[in-house]
Amino acid sequence: MLTAFTAGLLLITVSELGDKTFFIAVILAMHHSRRLVFIGVTAALAAMTILSVLLGQTAALLPKVYIHYAEIALFFVFGIKLLYEASKMSASTCDTEVVEEAKAAVEQADLQLPKRKTPLAILIEAFVLTFMAEWGDRTQIATIALAAGNNPIGVTMGAILGHAICAAIAVIGGKMIAGRISERQLTFVGGCLFLIFGVVAAIEGA
Repeated sequence: MLTAFTAGLLLITVSELGDKTFFIAVILAMHHSRRLVFIGVTAALAAMTILSVLLGQTAALLPKVYIHYAEIALFFVFGIKLLYEASKMSASTCDTEVVEEAKAAVEQADLQLPKRKTPLAILIEAFVLTFMAEWGDRTQIATIALAAGNNPIGVTMGAILGHAICAAIAVIGGKMIAGRISERQLTFVGGCLFLIFGVVAAIEGA
């Protein structure tokens, strides 16, 4: 369980910093109550984590050998993909394309909501924007893969804590930190982490 917890925590924390959901939380926290944004974002990420773990447990019903090789393949594919993306990135602090996507998502949501927002409206906006941005993201697929081959409770607790840490960083000091985050370095570390998990999965299977 401790291994699953640590894997979920490390994978999510490294992958989510500087991600689209991170910048959505940063932008929302600049205009609304940080507490409400944190609750809405964390609730969405926790819901996505639980859903991903349930999907992983469903996949675990398949023959173990298929699950084992699929898990290894996913980690290696994501690892190589992230390392390739890191090699193509500039040395600038953050990915402007990701930031612009986050801004566009928030602006579109603001247009559909009244200008004077209630606390409930802020919570719903933070929840829906984060949930939609996280759907199909690499961290969701990685969580599914982790849950298929590891202790589901450990993965769930580790992943939710990782998401909560990233959400807290985003809403408390996101604007200041975002300018210092090196997307290239984070992507490189994330790629290495995926490869390490792939190797560990292969060794454990052997």
